[in-house]
Amino acid sequence: MDRLLVIKLDNGSTLEAKAPAELEVKPHDTCVFRRDFYTDAGEVVREVAEPPESTNWAELPTVQHIADNRELAAANDNYMRSRGAMRTARELVGNLGLAMKLLNAHYSLDGKLVVIQFSADGRVDFRELVKELSRALCTRIELRQIGVRDETGIYGGIAVCGQRLCCCRFLKEFNSINVKMAKEQDLSLTPATISGACGRLKCCLKYEHEGYQELEREMPKRGNWCETPQGRGRVCDRNLLTQKVSIQLESGNIVHFHRSEVTIHVPEQRPRIVSERQQGRERRDGGSGNGRENRDSRPRGSGNGVQKGRGVRDNRPPREEARRPEESPRAEENAPREK
Repeated sequence: MDRLLVIKLDNGSTLEAKAPAELEVKPHDTCVFRRDFYTDAGEVVREVAEPPESTNWAELPTVQHIADNRELAAANDNYMRSRGAMRTARELVGNLGLAMKLLNAHYSLDGKLVVIQFSADGRVDFRELVKELSRALCTRIELRQIGVRDETGIYGGIAVCGQRLCCCRFLKEFNSINVKMAKEQDLSLTPATISGACGRLKCCLKYEHEGYQELEREMPKRGNWCETPQGRGRVCDRNLLTQKVSIQLESGNIVHFHRSEVTIHVPEQRPRIVSERQQGRERRDGGSGNGRENRDSRPRGSGNGVQKGRGVRDNRPPREEARRPEESPRAEENAPREK
């Protein structure tokens, strides 16, 4: 059965290739493999002990043999040629005014293909650039856009934990990571704490996220009231890994307890506060629930004390409208009667 190897090229990118079982290949050996229409060389990083069942063996490159001195010399010459290709590509990018950052170039062992990797904020139309590069380098050109995380994985580095970057060692796919994961792990949300070397959120936030979710289920949240052996207090801090909480008592002292030593106080429902004005209105209307019905059942008219432009009823008696002198009763009595 074929073996599954991880091979690293001189531009930092990695790929998987299959090798015959009888071929003796060990890590750090430079091997020659066949892929599509060209032949290339790379360094063996490691062997996959248990290949996944979803591996498509038919589409994988095939390792032919270990590179000899002649092929090693050709690979070294191609590495020097790639530097000249990068200078040419940068000059053409400047002439065309493309917003892209060229990272590296890689010549295949037989020189039939040049792969140039770049990064950009968005999509870039590089069709004209490919034509100019093909004309200048006289070979087939492949431009490959990668993200900032892949770029960091190619260059490598040391993380804050003291280990090599995960994207450089073993990570193949980057999962979706958000700030909520950092909040659930009680981490500081400062960019220097939760950001990695690439400027994005750390990939390791995903590793222990499920474990922190299990620990957080039984822990009280900050601000909750709890009953402790020393009295009642409010949670001001907690540690999910040690399962300990810091509680500020009503006296002001801060004490530390294990999660099993405290009891979360369920907040009581706040009572309904009724003002004196509302109480008087309810007594006048005969109950708290019939006040609106009693007010709405009154007949509406011009003299019922309703103020225009406002939806407030006035219980005061309506004022008599001032009559004109010709409309007054006295004027009517003094007027001569018609015979």
